[in-house]
Amino acid sequence: MATLRRLRETPRHLLVCEKSNFGHDKSRHRHLVETHYHNYRVSFLIPECGILSKELKNLVMETGPYYFVKNLPLHELISQEFINTFVKKGSCYALTYNTNIDEDNTVALLPNGKLILSLDKDTYEETGLQGRPSQYSGRKIMKFSIEESVMMSYFSNYQIQEHQPKVSLSTLRDLQCPVLQSGELQGALEVSCSALELFDWLGAVFSNANLNNEPNDFISTYCCPQPSAVVAKAYLCTVTGFILPEKICLLLEQLCHYFDEPKLAPWVTLSVQGFADSPVSWRENEHGFRKGGEHLYNFVIFNNQDYWLQMAVGANDDCPP
Repeated sequence: MATLRRLRETPRHLLVCEKSNFGHDKSRHRHLVETHYHNYRVSFLIPECGILSKELKNLVMETGPYYFVKNLPLHELISQEFINTFVKKGSCYALTYNTNIDEDNTVALLPNGKLILSLDKDTYEETGLQGRPSQYSGRKIMKFSIEESVMMSYFSNYQIQEHQPKVSLSTLRDLQCPVLQSGELQGALEVSCSALELFDWLGAVFSNANLNNEPNDFISTYCCPQPSAVVAKAYLCTVTGFILPEKICLLLEQLCHYFDEPKLAPWVTLSVQGFADSPVSWRENEHGFRKGGEHLYNFVIFNNQDYWLQMAVGANDDCPP
């Protein structure tokens, strides 16, 4: 019965919200993007927009490629040839694929050259390495993301496949959107919604949930927070794959320039989800799955260059930086 109760509990998470301006000298938006290494999905939402600009569309279509290497021995990642060819040149990312972080052995290569091993007890003892116990109860294919086409030739002795991210473009019509004010992170009664309310609303939009709270809807009883406004069109773009932080930085920069010319939209959002079974979230902070495996962040970009930054991880992870 205790196990059933735990399964029925809503997964908890830690959410950190802050506000700043892209023009501030101490703004840390770029650092937060660059140190969230293993990104699975990127989505941006633009209210009052029916057609994507050429600049944004080109960035979206140039996100890939990335590579799958099957049955790659771990020693390949610490060979001098691999280090000279990829690691010393910087920006090489790798992550085991189709493994469960709380049960299986998991490996991640960070762009600073560090190799993170999350091992079960037996494997750890066999390696003879010095490490520290995971805070999680438990502990195949490698997935790479690098800009050099030499990856295909380097791993030609293994089963390697090149993949392109999957891109989904859609126009949402008559979308009820929360009213936001950049200076009111907590919201203002009957004036604007809070960052937390927006965070929940975005999750419903990305899940394609009904936002009307209709009495005959047995799937979702959620409704848009108030105050809100209905926009005739909103553009939603989602990219799924293995996405480099450098690509996300370019996309964030382009979205900041969206307001260089007057727009009807008062804000746009950029949301990034990490791989649920990555052994780290930000930097080298340990990450586990437990009930959700979430580690993600969201930017709300306002037309005055203010922004909100929301970072979320599971309740057992370290607090986001």
